[in-house]
Amino acid sequence: MEKTPRGTSVGVDDPYEFAGVCDHLTGEGTCRYAFDHYEHDPEFARERAAADYECPVVDPENEQSWADCPHFRSRNRDRECIRCGLEERRMGHSSERPLLEEHHLSYQSDGETLSHEITVYLCRWCHAKVHDSWARITDDVAPDPAAIAALEERRGRELDELGFESAAERYGDER
Repeated sequence: MEKTPRGTSVGVDDPYEFAGVCDHLTGEGTCRYAFDHYEHDPEFARERAAADYECPVVDPENEQSWADCPHFRSRNRDRECIRCGLEERRMGHSSERPLLEEHHLSYQSDGETLSHEITVYLCRWCHAKVHDSWARITDDVAPDPAAIAALEERRGRELDELGFESAAERYGDER
């Protein structure tokens, strides 16, 4: 199983199983990284420019995978835990700790160079279980009771905010 630099588990054997399309891929199949970040890897950018910035991975005639691209990055945008399905409930104007946390599936592949960035969301409770034990991301689990309680508490406060209360009632203005 993949490990973090500290030696804790990331919960998967193959991070690419959870990778979506590359964040740098445009809807037209071109590589935005080579165009926008030419100075970071000029050789890569020149190769992509010669091919009209076409991404070689999406070309059906090419047998390349996301693992072959030196600048692949896939960050999950779904705001729910991929392990238990708990949905995020953010409170505006609050500094409370979020229910979901980013979880990196890939770290240093050879001890020196950083491998591709593959990031998913896990709730705080699943995140702790994956890093601190044998738990895997693919486990079929229900949300932790503490996670459900935190979610419901936030929903309750959200519903309270939807109710109408005049400013005079809210702040005790006795004019």
